[in-house]
Amino acid sequence: MSCETPAARGRLRYTLLVAALAALLAAAAVAGLALGSVRIPAPQVLEIVTGAADAGPYRTIVLDVRLPRVLLGAVVGAGLAVIGTVLQALVRNPLADPFLLGVSSGASVGAVGVIVLGIGAGLATTVTVPLAGFAGALASLVLVHALARGGGAMTTGRLLLAGVAVSYILSALTSLLMVTSARADHLKEILYWTLGGLGSARWDMLALPTTVLALGTALLVTLARPLDLLLAGEEGATVLGLDTGRFRAAVFVLASLLTGVLVAFSGAIGFVGLMVPHAARMAVGAGHRRLLPVAALGGAAFLVLADLAARTVAAPQDIPVGVLTALTGGPFFLWLLRRRAYGTTEGAPA
Repeated sequence: MSCETPAARGRLRYTLLVAALAALLAAAAVAGLALGSVRIPAPQVLEIVTGAADAGPYRTIVLDVRLPRVLLGAVVGAGLAVIGTVLQALVRNPLADPFLLGVSSGASVGAVGVIVLGIGAGLATTVTVPLAGFAGALASLVLVHALARGGGAMTTGRLLLAGVAVSYILSALTSLLMVTSARADHLKEILYWTLGGLGSARWDMLALPTTVLALGTALLVTLARPLDLLLAGEEGATVLGLDTGRFRAAVFVLASLLTGVLVAFSGAIGFVGLMVPHAARMAVGAGHRRLLPVAALGGAAFLVLADLAARTVAAPQDIPVGVLTALTGGPFFLWLLRRRAYGTTEGAPA
């Protein structure tokens, strides 16, 4: 007869889940390095990455072309999943994500505006575009929040409607910038932002999003308890000592910073922040100290695999990964909406 307590079994299951997700991410990364227009055997990939061998021309393909793309996909996927998890807690609804609330569209407008206007052209990749993306993300989130609260209490329906409306407006603004741009090379860059993709990943693009993601996620993990308190409702969280107004505002700013930086390097990749947090919540429950690491690992593995499919499903054509996430995320959103309509979404914020 086992002497394990339920808490011990729960910790064991959680440890096994995290280990499985880490293994899935590692396998996805190896597949991303091995597969493509040039197929490289997995053992050679591992030898090149670990420095055990120099496989001639394969070394350049693995280290200079594919590895930055895989790493950027992991960082962006993890970040979008973490942001989606936090936004769902802030608005107490699992239908929220950076894409549906207009945050990604706002970040895209900021980044595209910098490209078209040529502001800080010499620093655009590492400084100006991320700052503009952050400003656009924050402005759009503030606007959505203000519209949802206008004329009464903020409800889920008002929030989602405001997010969709603002997203459409910002997408139209991006299109306007595209058609009025005087330079043809701007059109290609703008199309990259609107569809989302990882094809332009380089080593010098990884430092900022990786640092921001690591610091932001670590900070959010320390805020797990107040995020959990929000699940009790506005009044319940206030009774338990949480200043909900200030806390929401601070976390909204942090979520905007993360979104702006990530979108500045990957474009607007939708639905990752919707699907992954919901799946993670079904696996480990709503407690954010456990939920956030699982969502990060799941998001990283999901986007690396999605980008691998984008590179191989129509090879040699490279499909923007945002197209594939939208194709899978749209039906998932409808399924999730149907489940909530019947009140059967387990483990999600009310």
